[in-house]
Amino acid sequence: MRIVITGATGNIGSALLRRLTADGEHDLVGVVRRPPGPAEPYDAVAWHPADLTEVQPAELAAAFRGADAVVHLAWGFQPSHREDYLEELGVGGTRRVIAAVRAAGVPHLVHMSSVGAYSPKRDDVPVDESWPTGGVQTSMYSRHKSTAERLLDGLERDAPELVVSRMRPGIVGQRDAGSALLRYGLPALVPGGLLRHVPVVPLDRGLAIPMVHSDDVADAVTRVLGARAPGAFNLAAPPAAVTAQDIADALGARLVHVPSAVLRAAVSASWHARVQPLDPGWIDMGFAVPLLDTTRAQSELGWSATTDSRAVLLETIEGMQDAAAGSSPVLRPRSVVGTVARAVRRGPVSSRRTP
Repeated sequence: MRIVITGATGNIGSALLRRLTADGEHDLVGVVRRPPGPAEPYDAVAWHPADLTEVQPAELAAAFRGADAVVHLAWGFQPSHREDYLEELGVGGTRRVIAAVRAAGVPHLVHMSSVGAYSPKRDDVPVDESWPTGGVQTSMYSRHKSTAERLLDGLERDAPELVVSRMRPGIVGQRDAGSALLRYGLPALVPGGLLRHVPVVPLDRGLAIPMVHSDDVADAVTRVLGARAPGAFNLAAPPAAVTAQDIADALGARLVHVPSAVLRAAVSASWHARVQPLDPGWIDMGFAVPLLDTTRAQSELGWSATTDSRAVLLETIEGMQDAAAGSSPVLRPRSVVGTVARAVRRGPVSSRRTP
């Protein structure tokens, strides 16, 4: 099978390449802004450099031509002070991918959506794929994921012969994403090792979010590709919720209850002051998104998570503590010295165009 993957070197993309290259049965093309070096699993992929914020659909169509499927993973998390750029990458990039898929006559598009596309919910009863995808409007990430879902709705109306699959995972983690998560979520001067010495975790005790391992997401995508299965699929590991207490336990710290409104105010103030790169929309989304019912993925794909959600959390936190990394530009190692030097040369990660 010839498979083209956008964003093939990130958290989910690296896991998907591990899975697909292990099969040894596929012709793989990666579309990324910064192609990686010749290390596994990237050395088995033909790379097509392209910036999805500006590439022309005709150029993408040339890369897509002859593909049995396109898996669209590319998305941006920083710079959080440049919503225009993030929207052009996420929403505009999805629009360009859709146009190129149609122009190239690709029969199957797999889009990586998110739990963040869902509308808010006030209780912890898991929802199935019919829950509205209106997003959390105070979160940039959620708004953009929701808007991308509307583009897919239009694609399904306009091209009913094309199979469209939507993957909606919870928060996706793995050890090798540790350095990337540090860059996206912590101030430049904070070393990952400091996370081993956190005495207290100030969080609202009502926090409950779904999580899933990147390898399990890759497994679900592989099953969707093999079955050419249309529609949306929730992906989350049991237990259904990772809680504030679970986070404190994983850090070996004591949970101190801080109401979500107070937490949001602190994150907002520090983000606006450019002290840290995490925008307050992530707090809003964390306390609003629903838990996920994965019955459809289990019954139609035969999928189930092999790593439970608390183990995913622990592995991800340990990866952040160790500044674990992969060999791609997205998953590159993070050090305080390197991060500060880059900030001095090009500005903080939350403001510069290319993190």
